[in-house]
Amino acid sequence: MNDSTFHQLFPQGERLPEQFSKYFIGQAYLAGLTQNKGLNVPVSNVTFEPGCRNNWHTHTGGQLLIVTAGRGYYQEQGQPAQELLPGDVVEIAPNVIHWHGAAPDCWFSHLAIECNPQTNKTTWLDPVNDEQYTAATAKPTSSIRLSETAIRNHDEWFPGYVSTAKLTDPELIEVFDNFTFDDVMQYGNLDRKTRIMVTMASTIAQHTLHEYKMMLRAAWANGITPTEIKEILYHSVPYVGIAKVIDFLGVTNEFLTANGVKLPLVSQSSTSPETRYEKGLETIESIFGKGMVSEDAVPENQKHIQRYLAANCFGDYQTRSGLDMKMREMLTFSILISLGGCEAQVKGHIRGNMAVGNGKDTLLAVVTQLLPYNGYPRTLNAIACLNEVIPEDK
Repeated sequence: MNDSTFHQLFPQGERLPEQFSKYFIGQAYLAGLTQNKGLNVPVSNVTFEPGCRNNWHTHTGGQLLIVTAGRGYYQEQGQPAQELLPGDVVEIAPNVIHWHGAAPDCWFSHLAIECNPQTNKTTWLDPVNDEQYTAATAKPTSSIRLSETAIRNHDEWFPGYVSTAKLTDPELIEVFDNFTFDDVMQYGNLDRKTRIMVTMASTIAQHTLHEYKMMLRAAWANGITPTEIKEILYHSVPYVGIAKVIDFLGVTNEFLTANGVKLPLVSQSSTSPETRYEKGLETIESIFGKGMVSEDAVPENQKHIQRYLAANCFGDYQTRSGLDMKMREMLTFSILISLGGCEAQVKGHIRGNMAVGNGKDTLLAVVTQLLPYNGYPRTLNAIACLNEVIPEDK
């Protein structure tokens, strides 16, 4: 953060008045959230600038802290400091000497709930000096051996992100990050934006919401526009179904809104109910040639599916603007190989990718990019499809 604006759920409030600020090192802000004094549950939102912390102190009635944003620390006297992340709850017993505040490099916000307010009194003690604070917030020496390339690529994808998994599962993170952000990224000529976009599509296909949130963070940090983010989601619907996509849509809308994007976005639809079938069929034939969708080739009771493929899959979705056809076919390929069990469709869309200019080298780079997320069985199946449709001697 370069200014005093910290994006969080609750109001940041005003700078602490002098009666409180004298017990803090650094700048903090206070916003009272409850108004009805008859309820006897005072709740305030306290926000700390990076490096800000309060003095050692006690509460005769105890206190509850609920972390809502950023990263901070809580320490009881004689105990190691506890790192605090959004969702953490700290129960502070009466008369326990403690302090809490922000990490050195990150803003921090928590709700402060006063317990037993009728008799609760705060006693302020000595400041947490620089030596104490530095020792309490020092990151433990990591046993993770990451290559410089892996560190650089990871930081470019997720600037400022602090992984808690490095502390709990360092061996796994060492292997995964070195492989994913070094080995894999050395193969192929995909740019960073393309790598992020195909990985987003893969996480949707696999319904891995947590990993999608990470890719959403990477997309935003690397200039992928709100329209492109939304179009990846919309494009996924005919391949994975709305039942999967709807969860990702909600997460995306929350993320975009929190980052100041006004919804809904400008429409990218290019068809109408009257033209969707015609435009869809035209798109199919431009990619796959005539005969790809033919009602004559299927039994009478299945003709409607052929019409749906033209009008819905292609007319409603593939004809949308916001992404070009090369990217749409690449995303389709990414989704299909991530779903698994779609070899017939994978082969068809390998041909489609070739038709729009995505050659075997590009598709093999996509397969390689998705290997850490898809695993080896689906990766090898995808390569088998590639080799069948585009033999090595062609």
